Amino acid sequence: MERDTIAAISTPPGPGAIGILRLSGPQAVQMAQNCFKPLGPKGLADHPPRYLVYGDLLDSGGQPIDRVLCTYSRGPLSYTGEDTAEFHCHGAPMVLSLGLDALFAQGARQAGPGEFTRRAFLNGKLDLAQAEAVGDLLEAKSREGARHSAGQLTGALSRKIGDIYSALVDVMAHFHAVLDYPDEDIDPFRMEELSEILGQQAEELRRLLASCRRGKQLTQGIPCAIVGRPNAGKSSLLNALAGYDRAIVTDIPGTTRDTLEVSVELGGLPVRLVDTAGLRDSDDPIERMGVERSRRAMEEAELILVLWDSSVAPTQEDGELLEQAIALAPTILIHTKTDLPSGPVPFLNLDPMPPVVELSTKTGEGLDALEQAVAALFPRDSQVPYGQLLSNQRQEEAARRALEAVVRAWEALEAGVTPDALLTDVEEALGALGELTGQSVREDITDRIFARFCVGK
Repeated sequence: MERDTIAAISTPPGPGAIGILRLSGPQAVQMAQNCFKPLGPKGLADHPPRYLVYGDLLDSGGQPIDRVLCTYSRGPLSYTGEDTAEFHCHGAPMVLSLGLDALFAQGARQAGPGEFTRRAFLNGKLDLAQAEAVGDLLEAKSREGARHSAGQLTGALSRKIGDIYSALVDVMAHFHAVLDYPDEDIDPFRMEELSEILGQQAEELRRLLASCRRGKQLTQGIPCAIVGRPNAGKSSLLNALAGYDRAIVTDIPGTTRDTLEVSVELGGLPVRLVDTAGLRDSDDPIERMGVERSRRAMEEAELILVLWDSSVAPTQEDGELLEQAIALAPTILIHTKTDLPSGPVPFLNLDPMPPVVELSTKTGEGLDALEQAVAALFPRDSQVPYGQLLSNQRQEEAARRALEAVVRAWEALEAGVTPDALLTDVEEALGALGELTGQSVREDITDRIFARFCVGK
């Protein structure tokens, strides 16, 4: 049964400079042509594909509602692999709504969430890793995150996985040929060569898994707890980094009763800042609940900013908090309120000593130093190109299963198990890798056997 044609508004809701209506499916070009009147003598389909045509977008009654640009593409040379069309309109919500109604009147249906990209995957235009990168790119909150997602969209991760997959398919193809066609003149792999191949792929998978933490940080953000005693300047720092007054700031200790979260770019990285209640003993049950949530935020954080008010003498409680933070996650000690007269300079005898930043949210002095300190704690591995990082739990879990299967195969080989007994583990590894990109394991193995070994001629 032929797949139906879908339509949707592909730009964010609300007024804007440009609004886009998108169609995909077997009737996309005809439906677009029925809702469009070019200003020139030729119809839409009389122009070449991917050519912008100027004209009027018509409502369901055939009346002009906007002067727009329209373009179409023929499958498979399109994003979805199907016939597609787009209207580039003025970004008026009413225009887009009327235009969408006109397309529905032609027989199109409303696209579901992510359905254009889903069709691109089903039609082989994108694999699963690339399809996930589309969503990550749309939600990127930092320059580093956008670069990583763009690299993954171009297929960087898929090619990395493909190299591992190909090496394991060669192993599978050879031994299937040996087992199924024993009379063919095929030299068996030496045991050492097979062991080396499995060892190399296990190491590649370990490197891939080691990249996952960084990948998750780039796509999901680094959870960062801002902690300190009441009135240490936590909410003021959150507001300064956010660029607006997200948290209420007063001179009254205990103003912040609950954790507040805001996403910012800090040191080129996406950071999820969590402003916490001041850590102190209190008889107020609500404040005690806030303090407990603050401690949980510290335990879950991957970066902790410990704030000390530089205008007053640090207390034993300040020192204990700093030691707790250092034991939990990478930590930066921030001396706040440096625009005020300084209190006694504390002597710190910690090993290792955390980075120290002197900062004033009132003047902005020290914010650049904080950015640099964060970037230094999370350096980019220059050996791993953008896009070659695992970036979510699904990818990590599949890669981990692949590694475990390859290691089992390698250990069995080292223990003297015959190579044909290793096929189950290698096949399991291929299945896990195939989940990352959507490949079919069994068909690939069959194709490789006939292409490489000329079996059954």
